Amino acid sequence: MAEVLFVSKPVAPPWNDSSKNLVRDISGHLRRHSPVLMGRAGQPNPIEQGRLEPVYGAPSSGGFAPSARENLGVLRRLLLGRSVDLWHFFFAPNPKSSAAGRLAAAARRVPSVQTVCSVPAEGVAVRKLLFADATVALSRFAYERFVEGGVSEHALRVIPPSVPLLAQPTPQQRAQLRKEHALPEAAAIWIYPGDLEFGGGAEIALEGFAAWSRPDSILLMACRRKTKQADEALSRLRAKTRHWGLDAQVLWLGETPKIHELLALSDFVVMVNPAAYAKMDYPLVALESMCLARPVLVARGTPSAELAEGGGAVAVETNGEALAEAVERLCGDRTAMDALGRTARALVESKFSPRAVAEAYEVLYEELHG
Repeated sequence: MAEVLFVSKPVAPPWNDSSKNLVRDISGHLRRHSPVLMGRAGQPNPIEQGRLEPVYGAPSSGGFAPSARENLGVLRRLLLGRSVDLWHFFFAPNPKSSAAGRLAAAARRVPSVQTVCSVPAEGVAVRKLLFADATVALSRFAYERFVEGGVSEHALRVIPPSVPLLAQPTPQQRAQLRKEHALPEAAAIWIYPGDLEFGGGAEIALEGFAAWSRPDSILLMACRRKTKQADEALSRLRAKTRHWGLDAQVLWLGETPKIHELLALSDFVVMVNPAAYAKMDYPLVALESMCLARPVLVARGTPSAELAEGGGAVAVETNGEALAEAVERLCGDRTAMDALGRTARALVESKFSPRAVAEAYEVLYEELHG
């Protein structure tokens, strides 16, 4: 079997990062290629095949991005490490990482694939950030952005992200989960499971919840602290919550290992983020929510809006009033709401399964390496 080195963040717990989860799920479902993962010293291989190299040291107390020292270790592995048949890069493009990848690929002359895990910010010259023999966009939105930026269509592919299938909860299980989390069984529950400081989705979720104005409803803010700016964003958003008189209805949960349970017990998953910057094109949590047959609301004019084209989500304008109106329409038609959940799950099973996505990559590997 040809060996594929996955160049990424350390593929190790906790599984709270879309890009390394994608690496784990793709590499674990390869059939015709042997994966080589970058991990931490002393950790077990997270998949049942291939091998793991301890490129990274012990975890630091920092955030989601590897440190400069860790990145140097990755570059050292690429330039001096054991030869493999193909390199597969997974990261959000930035000038330093792209320059390092370009240098290493030229020096070692290894065929390469670059999966762009997050659409670059507006105004960035994307052509300068893409260096591999083949570039994979996760959405049609990103593909079109790259073509507009002068990237050759010959070198581009669209392969969606994947998500492991989660068990769909029954109504009885959802009711039990609400009891376990001390949440009222009859309340309408929204959840915003995104970032505080990026994308603008947290503010729109709060504005929409305030505009909906149901005193018996609850909004769960299950937001991870991704950067130091999260504290400032949290302070600002909590001040708005107090101003609107919603303190008793908005629960600030932070990052939680119970996120799948919270998604399952919620009635509406709101991810109306106007900007996709710093997020995977289709956020992992949105796909997981669809897998759980939950109604997901996303923003028009963004990569996530493509989920609505197959009937797996509802795309709305990026403001609180539009979000509140969309939720109200769903509440008024329970049959349509249930159908949305079923369609969402079916879409995940058919388009976003790890096996199907891994197969698409293996076809690409064979085009490049033979």
